[in-house]
Amino acid sequence: LLGADPLEEVDRLAREWVKLRVETTQADTAWRSEHEFLVTSLAALKERAALLEEKRDLARAKTAKDREELEGLRARNQAAAADLKACDARAKALADELVALRPGLPPRLSDALEMSYRSLAAPELPFGERMQLAMSVLNRCAQFNRMVVAGEDVLTLEGEPSAMALDVIYWGLSHGYAVDRAAHKAWLGRPGPGGWRWEPKPEAYASVVRLLAVARDKGDPTFVVVPAQIEKSLPPAVRN
Repeated sequence: LLGADPLEEVDRLAREWVKLRVETTQADTAWRSEHEFLVTSLAALKERAALLEEKRDLARAKTAKDREELEGLRARNQAAAADLKACDARAKALADELVALRPGLPPRLSDALEMSYRSLAAPELPFGERMQLAMSVLNRCAQFNRMVVAGEDVLTLEGEPSAMALDVIYWGLSHGYAVDRAAHKAWLGRPGPGGWRWEPKPEAYASVVRLLAVARDKGDPTFVVVPAQIEKSLPPAVRN
């Protein structure tokens, strides 16, 4: 370095200064250009944001009534869902009561309701179908309870070797009578704690035969004395 030419050193430093000056000028020019672009873009974005806010406020004002109605509908839907859930619970309780009632029904009615009871026992049955089936069972029971029904049923009676075809007459849901004309036997049927039971009543055979004749219009109307015993009132599901 001691032998370096001072003029060359000055020339080198001057070239570096010029280079730095050029780069500084270019950077300043680029910054000014980008700054103007950013300022313009920012102004445009602010203007756009203002327009969007105006549209938002206008949309809120226009939809305020709709949103209020939607809130009302949502509240009513929630209330309806709660009511439906409560109704479904009551329908299931009614169905359980009807299923518990079946063993005490007259055999003829119980057999006639076989399909309804089978459907009613389905755990996932929709509310509407459950209520329809329950009302159908109740109506059939109420109708049967207002009638005197005579006919022939195949019954399996306690103490008898096999099922038999017997003449029967039902006095509503409260009791019924069955006769075996070949063996001159009679039975009194009625609901009890264990369901419908047939109790032998051989002494009532002649009376029940006369009662059947009157019911079938094969005998003159007359008073017929037959045994009857009612231990308790009908279940609430039938009385109502």
